[in-house]
Amino acid sequence: MSNQHNCENCPVHHKENLIRLGIAMDKVDYVIALAGNPNTGKSTVFNNLTGLRQHTGNWPGKTVTRAEGGFSYNDKRYKVVDLPGTYSLLSTSTDEEVARNFILFGRPDVTVIVADATRLERNLNLVLQILEITDRAVLCLNLMDEAKRNNIEIDERTLSKELGIPVIPAAARQKEGMMELLAAIEEVASGRYICKPHRIKSRSAKLNHAIDSLVGRLKQQFPGLPNLNWVALRLLEGDQGMIDAVNSGELGTLSPSLIPSDI
Repeated sequence: MSNQHNCENCPVHHKENLIRLGIAMDKVDYVIALAGNPNTGKSTVFNNLTGLRQHTGNWPGKTVTRAEGGFSYNDKRYKVVDLPGTYSLLSTSTDEEVARNFILFGRPDVTVIVADATRLERNLNLVLQILEITDRAVLCLNLMDEAKRNNIEIDERTLSKELGIPVIPAAARQKEGMMELLAAIEEVASGRYICKPHRIKSRSAKLNHAIDSLVGRLKQQFPGLPNLNWVALRLLEGDQGMIDAVNSGELGTLSPSLIPSDI
């Protein structure tokens, strides 16, 4: 684990945006997002972490169900939000939009990505997309029991080094790896483990210039909005959901400077 310190125990989540996204934020030290492809055992991991301390509802203005729960670990209170299972964050569906907006604008203290160890290559697409918008993540390699049965071997240390985040092998149905997952969540949340995620660096000078000029305009229109580089890239790629959110001004509802301070 990294021995660098990064404001020990300072939460990084964006409280006002989380409230706006419908999350009750009283008595919470850290906010954890749970992301992953469908059928990776994400719900089992969620149940293991939260036990019976959970409830479900809908995302504000959406028909997408949200489950959230909580747990305490080493005297800190954690809120866990189970995001819809998605294959990507490219916003081609409401589920993807909900998951993306939560990570992008809610800025959870840790995003736990649950991946199916038997289909790791397919799952890495979502992992890399999440690492483009947050550098506080833990990969939970679930279904390791099935991987072993299928003679699939995964070198989690090398994978952790390549991705720049903790990688925890687990078999959630047997509750294996859960204590290690809790420890990794705490290390990232508290800033004791500094993630250095894999990012795509090979962008052309032309593209970087386009991103920079778009970021300048977005800053004027939506002051204080996090992750503007990523928003700009999505706009340049023609992401219709993001274009609509800019044109309608909906993107601004998640900008902290436009949120009343008495929330």
